[in-house]
Amino acid sequence: MKVYTIKVFPLLTMPLMLGSIEANQEELKYLGQTPPKLKPEIFAPGLISKKSESEFGSVFNKEATEFYYGVDVNGKAEIRYTKLEGKTWSKPKVLLSHDKYSLNDPYLPPDENRLYFISNKALESDDVKKDYDIWYIEREGEKWNLKMINAGTNINSNKNEYYMSFAKDGGMYFSSNKAAVENKQHNFNIYSSEFKDGAFQKPKLLGDSINTKAYEADVFVSPDESYLIFCSIRKDGFGRGDLYISFKNEAGHWSKAKNMGPIINTEGHELCPFVTHDGKYFFYTSNQDIYWVDVSIINSLKE
Repeated sequence: MKVYTIKVFPLLTMPLMLGSIEANQEELKYLGQTPPKLKPEIFAPGLISKKSESEFGSVFNKEATEFYYGVDVNGKAEIRYTKLEGKTWSKPKVLLSHDKYSLNDPYLPPDENRLYFISNKALESDDVKKDYDIWYIEREGEKWNLKMINAGTNINSNKNEYYMSFAKDGGMYFSSNKAAVENKQHNFNIYSSEFKDGAFQKPKLLGDSINTKAYEADVFVSPDESYLIFCSIRKDGFGRGDLYISFKNEAGHWSKAKNMGPIINTEGHELCPFVTHDGKYFFYTSNQDIYWVDVSIINSLKE
């Protein structure tokens, strides 16, 4: 459930250097931003997180030299990107947009040869349909072929599929309300689908340590599948939607998910989690801005 509102934007604190940059390759990663510590900070304010726009799902590639993110513009979402070219980050550009349907929540699989996202595009036309599916485009050399490909019927249904992430073996974790009771379409659950012989297999519903009668969506799985972070709307939450975390134990079972606490969660809505491939930073969306924080906050929650 994506919530769109107009936000109050903080003062610009860390401009992106788009010109000549005298820095080594490590300092140029993550758009040249000063890394956060244990207090979450808005990511690239004024450049990525902008006034009067709502930012949602975001993802870096493994080298932290490409950045993709979803932006709501007047109620319709589009996907933008920026990349490191030599010692300069390109000005953010629109990668995927349409005048009818939305595109949001971009995510790269392990081989990074596809870019997955969600859209309410109709299957056989450019019309808008009532539910969202998971789609992808394919990389061709240094560029993306912008032909949209539906992820298929093993993943998508006639209800909503939201926000995907991937284990290192290519398996997909995602959310869907395909099993929701009629007239209660916000009862999303989290599923996993094995990637085998070049195709996603029939998804499995995660157990009751993750899924409840409440809303569970926007799931991030660590590549080694040692933990999950997801958005849920529960009575013990701090706001309209909170981020929860579950760890996998030695027996291969998920622990009972727990709220990530007031450092992360607010009276507003937290969603769209992502941890960078180098294991250093935790990204998420809070009240329509993208935030990042040192990943040690995740380690502190592990029992």
